Amino acid sequence: MWCDGRLRSPDEPVVRATDRGLTSGLGVYESLAVIDGRTFALTRHLARLARSAQVVGVRLPGDDVLRGAVEEVVGAGRWPYGRLRITVTAGASDEERGTVVVTGTSARPVDRVRVVRVPWVRNERSAVAGAKSLSSAGNLVAARAASAAGADEAVLANGRGELCECTTSNVLVELSGALLTPPLSSGCLGGVTRELLLEWSAGWDVPVREQTMPYTILDEVAAGRAGLAVSSTSRTVVPVTELDGHPSGDTPSARRARELFDARRRDDLDP
Repeated sequence: MWCDGRLRSPDEPVVRATDRGLTSGLGVYESLAVIDGRTFALTRHLARLARSAQVVGVRLPGDDVLRGAVEEVVGAGRWPYGRLRITVTAGASDEERGTVVVTGTSARPVDRVRVVRVPWVRNERSAVAGAKSLSSAGNLVAARAASAAGADEAVLANGRGELCECTTSNVLVELSGALLTPPLSSGCLGGVTRELLLEWSAGWDVPVREQTMPYTILDEVAAGRAGLAVSSTSRTVVPVTELDGHPSGDTPSARRARELFDARRRDDLDP
């Protein structure tokens, strides 16, 4: 763990009791993958952190401070594969700069995911739609429900009844050899992996494109007439093998996209 200019013990207290990140969930964060001791897509993640901070109203330190903190944590961890998180709180007042904490841990690659449908929706008109805000209790409640049902993820609709995203990942529907992902107007987070899939797939044999879809498209997945996958920083592209406890449709395009994505990111760690 890094905080206030140096590495610290993970159990050391670092946040004041009056910090609004603690009292109100006012803050932002980013999660990054670590591959062979180096972060992936750090520039894009820092750019998204800045966008989230502007939406939420959080002051960030300079990129040089954040990059230095990341480098120290990754250098200390030396993980072949890992996860890193940057958290920035809002502080006790608008006049006070908040706390910056960078933490890291080892991780294991994931090659399949089980998802369930849940009754809650993503508010595409929320003041913080599309921002990675610390106010994530809704995600945690949905994720807890998924875990109780024996799944890894919950897949959410938005308020218009459209397919939106999962609690910690973007969602992709496989139809006719293409991977379709909801547009940002659905209220989903603009995931870095999602962004790269849309860019990189222009040179692949697997098309990836944005498309608005009704939440009922999941009935097609359940019936085996469509496939489902998720994408995220730590997972990359992962086929969904179960929907609501039952085997879901096949995902050859998602598996191919995962192969292509993994090969590309090892060649370019900061695209």
